[in-house]
Amino acid sequence: MERKWIFTIVVFIIGFMLAIQFKTTQEPVVRDTRDIRELRQEIEQERERERYLTNEINKAQELIAQYSSPQNSDQNHLTDVLDQQISDLRVEAGLTEVSGSGVILTIEPFYDERAPHLMRRTPSPERFRYLVNELNVYGATHIAVADERLITTSAFRDVNGITHLNYRRLPPTPLKVKVLTDDPERLANRMIVSESVEYFEIDGFMLTVEQVGDLTLPGYDQTPRVRYMEEVKEG
Repeated sequence: MERKWIFTIVVFIIGFMLAIQFKTTQEPVVRDTRDIRELRQEIEQERERERYLTNEINKAQELIAQYSSPQNSDQNHLTDVLDQQISDLRVEAGLTEVSGSGVILTIEPFYDERAPHLMRRTPSPERFRYLVNELNVYGATHIAVADERLITTSAFRDVNGITHLNYRRLPPTPLKVKVLTDDPERLANRMIVSESVEYFEIDGFMLTVEQVGDLTLPGYDQTPRVRYMEEVKEG
């Protein structure tokens, strides 16, 4: 009887080991095939995100301190704080004209004598989306494409082969992308060697970068469309 138990335990152990080995061979380890450049870019994106979140936390803490101030026992002072917050939110949402230092990106086609009609093309929505993503990663605070202000709900769309932004047709090249940032030199240096330059060249466009000290962006001049939001009722 004792031998049967020993035999059963040995068979169980062997079966368990075989099952583990079979599972290991069936699920090979997936290796990370990203190169050093891709890893560095991802690290930089995470650093930019950390800086952005830290800045947002500091803004929230300053706002809490203003509301908690003993001066807010005065109704007029509290109204001033609320008015200033609304004004700041309008600026952040892109609804007002803003000025400051920044960068101008000029998109022009490479001249081709064999196909002069291509000189009036407009880059695809995919190229603009990638460009805007890179600008945001590298510290852009406000962006306007051909004097169309980008806000949270802005989208590049392809309509019958023509790129639209904010439900309006973008003009053909050459066109300018205006960007405000807290560090224009850093943003300009990053964009000069960015992947967007390469991608635009693949599509037949030249992307040049110019750092400027005084730049004005128009405000979003349409009625913002708010969807999928409902008013929260008390109680």
